[in-house]
Amino acid sequence: MTFSVFSAWFRPRQTRQNVDPDLNPLEPDRARRRAPNQRRTVRVVVALQAAWVDLLTVLIPVDCVCCESEDAVLCSSCARKVRQLCKQPFRAEQESPALVDVDGTAKIEVVAAGAYRDELARCLLSFKHHGQWRLAAVLAPCLGKAVETAIGGRSGYWLVPVPSSGKAYRRRGFSPVHLLLFFIRVRRMLPFCPILDVLERRGEPSVLMRAGPQAVLKVAARLFGEVSGRAPVERGGGGQKGLGRGERARRVRGSMRVRRGRGKELRGRRCILVDDVLTTGATLAEAARVVTLAGGEVSGAVVLAATRPPAYASVAAHDHPMQSSRLNQKISG
Repeated sequence: MTFSVFSAWFRPRQTRQNVDPDLNPLEPDRARRRAPNQRRTVRVVVALQAAWVDLLTVLIPVDCVCCESEDAVLCSSCARKVRQLCKQPFRAEQESPALVDVDGTAKIEVVAAGAYRDELARCLLSFKHHGQWRLAAVLAPCLGKAVETAIGGRSGYWLVPVPSSGKAYRRRGFSPVHLLLFFIRVRRMLPFCPILDVLERRGEPSVLMRAGPQAVLKVAARLFGEVSGRAPVERGGGGQKGLGRGERARRVRGSMRVRRGRGKELRGRRCILVDDVLTTGATLAEAARVVTLAGGEVSGAVVLAATRPPAYASVAAHDHPMQSSRLNQKISG
């Protein structure tokens, strides 16, 4: 009896040592379960996190913004597709008329994380216009990878976010670019790239109360209408979606400035402009003009998505890095 017990105890270990993995592969459907963490505090935190997620799914039911599956603002399958779309950042300035000179040379060299289509486009629309700010956890790493590709891991560059208009900020409640950069800073994805938030929209109040009581009433009416299911207040054409090249350029020209008392922070700095979507490039061109007038050095720009990828989507940023002399200057120089 004793011999049989000990032989049964040691037999699996001997069998595992003598089995050839090529001749006897593991069953593909057998899952390798990870042992629970031995630290009690970690197990308690994991249990509380799971309970909190379950409670949120009951109190605030959500569907995937791409495939409409339940209990997740972005399911794992769609999140993987978003990362796949942003797997290979590419150069994007040649299809933006405002960023190309008459002789075909680029005024600003831009690296895009991905093409504005499919799951990436749906995520961006939900993130910007439908209040799904939790999507920043998926979009921020994609933007961080594009910044890393643009600068090649070098230090000495400052990230300058392109500001949203005051009307868009009041409508959304946040600035998409600033929220993405906040996630990047909190998670320390780019510790060698400090953020320099010095730009603002001209003529747009930075604080809601400065716009007067009428603006407060409009925002309150919009929020009340969204909560109660009524039709929201008309936006009044504040965005640039659907506008042509000339109309975009006229709307953006002179719309930005450096914050009061922050101009000296730009002098001599190598700056990388950061925006969410690249269309005609008018917004980036205006931001570059303001930064240059303030004494900053625009070394390039990075965007999360480019809307016109067919002509250059195969041109990877790894194969064709930014070639401007300003970007490739030695840090010591």
